This record gives sequence, C-alpha cells and structure tokens, in this order.
Amino acid sequence: MKVILGLGNPGREYKDTRHNVGWWVLDHLADVWRLDGWRRDGETVTLGGTVDGRPVRLVKPTTYMNLSGQVLRPYLRRPEWSAASDLMVVVDEVAIPLGTYRLRARGSAGGHNGLKDVERALGTQEYPRLRVGIKPEDPRRVGNLADFVLSPFGKDERAVVVELLPRLQDAVEIWMQDGILKAMNAHNGDGSPPPK
Repeated sequence: MKVILGLGNPGREYKDTRHNVGWWVLDHLADVWRLDGWRRDGETVTLGGTVDGRPVRLVKPTTYMNLSGQVLRPYLRRPEWSAASDLMVVVDEVAIPLGTYRLRARGSAGGHNGLKDVERALGTQEYPRLRVGIKPEDPRRVGNLADFVLSPFGKDERAVVVELLPRLQDAVEIWMQDGILKAMNAHNGDGSPPPK
C-alpha cells in the first residue's frame, strides 16, 4: 500500500495557510482520483482507494505539525511496508520559491518541524518527500517564520499553488508507478516536467 502523508494543521483557522499545502495536495489527489469518504481514524483523517490498480491511502494527521510522524506507527508495524518505497510525505517548504517544488528520496528535515517528527518516528531519513515551495519573491516578507507559515496565502499566491497542483499530481503518480528516482528524473529542478 502506498501512503501519501500530507502535513498540515487541523482546524478551520489553518485551512488556507501556507503550512497546510500538504493537505491541499491530498484534497486535489482525492478529487482527480475520484476518491471520497474521508474518515476519522485515530489521530488522522484518511481516505483509501485504488489508483491504476494500486492500493493507496491519503493521510492527514490531526496531531498538529510538530507531531506528524506519530501517525505512521500503524504502518511501521506492517512487515511488508517500507517507508523508503511506500511513503510519500507532502510538505510546505519556505526555502523553495512559490510555484516550484522538489522531490527527494532522502535527506534532512531542513528545519521543518513536521519532517523532523516524521524522521524521528521512522528512525531514518530514507523516505521520499515532495516539498512544495511557499517562499515569496521578496524574502523580507517572511519576517517571523511561524507567523508566515501560519498565515493564509494572498489571492495571487493561492492561484500559483492551485495552478501547480496537476504537476504535483503527475509527480506523485510517477512515484506510485515507477518509484522515486523515476519521479525525480521526470521533473526538472524548477519543478516542471521536461518537454515531451
């Protein structure tokens, strides 16, 4: 089973914030894959289904960002499940410009508290992640980092993220079908797929 973990914070007040981009991506995937029936499952809201014959589960932690990793415990108990091949973490990234993204097979949390907790829960940095850029053109706009990531996107910024969602979907689908290395090779450093 492929598990796509979208990092974010529960509650209406966080719904449109930069820190909840991971949830936006999961909502988009659920919509285009025609999956419905989000349900409460312990400390998560989950949605399961089949995409191109592969079982997939979309997972939104309701533990708040800093405790995101603990929701992976049930999957870690499954002997046939491996974070290195069966997990994709989707997360906001303030070090990457808005409108771009990066796929990685492994690496540090880069100061992101959600990724730090995922790493702590897994006991490894070997898990794929999709980092969605939220950095504004003018870095001085960031100011206090916590205030910035917990504030909503402006209208134009929101449009940039929404326009990016189909490319993020493509990246996730390639990962599901062919693995993280193929997904990384299929998407350029600026986050756009190569010309066909």
